[in-house]
Amino acid sequence: MTPDGHDRGKLVMRVLRSLAIGVAGVAAAIALFLVGVIVVDRLSQPPRPDPAALIAKGERHHARIRRDDFGVPHISGSTDADVAYGLAYAHAEDDFVTIQDATLTTRGTLATEKGSDGAVSDYIVNLLRVWPTVNARYDRDLPVDLKRVLEAYADGINAYGARHPSAVTQGLLPVTGKDIAAGFVFKTPFFYGLDGALGALSAPAHGQPMPPVGSNGVAVAPSRSSDGATRLLVNSHQPYTGPVAWYEAVLESGEGWHVAGGFFPGSPFMLHGHNAHLGWANTVNAPDLIDVYRLTVNPENAGQYRLDGRWRNFEKTDAAIRVKLWGPLYWTFHRDVLWSAQGPVLQTDHGVFAIRFAGMGEVRQALQYYRLDKARNLAEWRAAMALQALPSINYIYADEAGNIGYVYNALFPDRKSGVDWSGVLPGDRSDLIWTRYLPFAKVPQIWNPKSGYVFNSNNTPFQATGPEDALKPADFPATMGIQTNMTNRAYRAQETFGADSHISAQAFRAYKFDIAYSARSDVAKVVAMVMALDPRGAPDIAAAQRLLGGWDRRTNVGSRAAALALAVARPIATAWAEHRAAPDARATLVAAMADLKAHFGRIDPQWGQLNRIIRGKVDLAIDGGPDTYRAVYGEPQKTGVLKAVAGDTFIMFVTWDKAGRLDSESVHQFGSATLDATSKHYADQTPLFVAMGTKPVRFTDAQLAGHVEADYAPGQKH
Repeated sequence: MTPDGHDRGKLVMRVLRSLAIGVAGVAAAIALFLVGVIVVDRLSQPPRPDPAALIAKGERHHARIRRDDFGVPHISGSTDADVAYGLAYAHAEDDFVTIQDATLTTRGTLATEKGSDGAVSDYIVNLLRVWPTVNARYDRDLPVDLKRVLEAYADGINAYGARHPSAVTQGLLPVTGKDIAAGFVFKTPFFYGLDGALGALSAPAHGQPMPPVGSNGVAVAPSRSSDGATRLLVNSHQPYTGPVAWYEAVLESGEGWHVAGGFFPGSPFMLHGHNAHLGWANTVNAPDLIDVYRLTVNPENAGQYRLDGRWRNFEKTDAAIRVKLWGPLYWTFHRDVLWSAQGPVLQTDHGVFAIRFAGMGEVRQALQYYRLDKARNLAEWRAAMALQALPSINYIYADEAGNIGYVYNALFPDRKSGVDWSGVLPGDRSDLIWTRYLPFAKVPQIWNPKSGYVFNSNNTPFQATGPEDALKPADFPATMGIQTNMTNRAYRAQETFGADSHISAQAFRAYKFDIAYSARSDVAKVVAMVMALDPRGAPDIAAAQRLLGGWDRRTNVGSRAAALALAVARPIATAWAEHRAAPDARATLVAAMADLKAHFGRIDPQWGQLNRIIRGKVDLAIDGGPDTYRAVYGEPQKTGVLKAVAGDTFIMFVTWDKAGRLDSESVHQFGSATLDATSKHYADQTPLFVAMGTKPVRFTDAQLAGHVEADYAPGQKH
């Protein structure tokens, strides 16, 4: 018997009611589960610290912050620790978000703020054993005076965070001295390419994108100056924002710490610039400081690998990565971290590899920066370099006595000779596991050359001065893996600084702001390839050749050829730099012309229509381009504009006249308020930067007098 229509209606209603009850029950169960997850997660987190206690701890330090008319903080105090506290507070006022993110990154807890985007970074912190290194060596290897500075800097971050709780991510506070030391442990290997090596092992078939690479450093001795002065150019190329973006400050303590220059978020120390007696510039170098080993895993026990004919157990730890999923919901994921006799282990779909890299287990990076900051002469500065805690980075040096020098700094592994260290090594031989570094005396360096100048623009150290003083490759073993490349900027340094035997102050500045490509550059080579194309039957290619044939290889904003030249050169030159097959020149040219026509209606727009620096309401055309001495790296926008995001940032010109008197000038691409869009100093230096101008560095109290717009202690209203 079947139900009639009325009965069917009642049946449907009963079914719908039961489904509603079921769905509601499931929803309630899910909600209850999520609440449980949130509660359990919150209970597992440490309690929030008492803000009043953090503020009170900070107030034990006595720092004075004076901001000049460009907002640059001048920090003073009786002790180095006082000054470090004041610096942290001032920097937090201008860019607390980046300091916070840098700290979370170093802790391996970035995913708590950024979600899955931070999980890879958190895993790498575990993979590289950042915190086991810091916890084991912080008290053992770092002297008391350094720890006072690190801990005072942490106190400054904590005091700011306690006064501005809405800006603080739960779990950030309290920041400790160990957090600051760990920042150096984590970051320094990436300056010589460890991140690229890890990425290449994970996905070798795809290659790694080339980040903007650059930096210039030049020192000129009195013998090469027209007026007997000693000159130093500090000109690192960095991203405009983020954890390695420059922040300018001047520090002076009653204990002799008096420096002016560039700082990174989370760093108490001037990383390059000058003190009262000497200064230096840094550029990234690329020696071979990483070795990769292919491991043989026991087919019967995946927890073992072969070494010297025996199976050895991997050391295994757990990476507990807490990831923000949505709103208040977090989930902790667990991943194994393996370690072999060589070092950290990566398990990939094409094999199991171990890596060994310069600086493993080192925690004294901050100590070396601190000692460099306080060096009073060349002997003390070289003694600081001989600590060999910093695993890489070129140094260009100058001082009040007229000394100049260049150090191709690196922790060079003391490797076994007769082995090809450039490729993947067998992982079953312990004799290929190096344990020592070459001493500082073996590091390539040049002091007071007859030519009277030294430079580096991320090029080989074998071309760092005049040919009469050049280092010789034969004097250095192949196991050191010293780079041999040249950049356009290196060629232009030779063609400007290197061609002028009596460099004036005006010429020194003009050479820094050079906007040309050398005839020896990759860009010139790509243009030559385009000029060699057969234009028959292709009027657009013929037009492009006429345009590029008249190009002076300069990147001034009014250039009509630079846009097309660089649009073609960029993908081809990048492929060459990445050691992969370059795209076809004709196809690249056709695509570049089509793109320019689509956005600008012609193949020859002015370079300044594309090349822009944009900051808030400021939107300006800017001279320069990739790998020019006036370096500008643009990120393509939907409009076809290249928004400048890296390259020239904080620039400093330092001069000691023939009597040893110090003078310095600087400029920042934005301003002192690196992330505070409400500040008048958010972009107040941008027009000056675009005009290739500078402002005085007010290094002494006498120079600062009359130029103070704010004078306060940390935490005071101003």
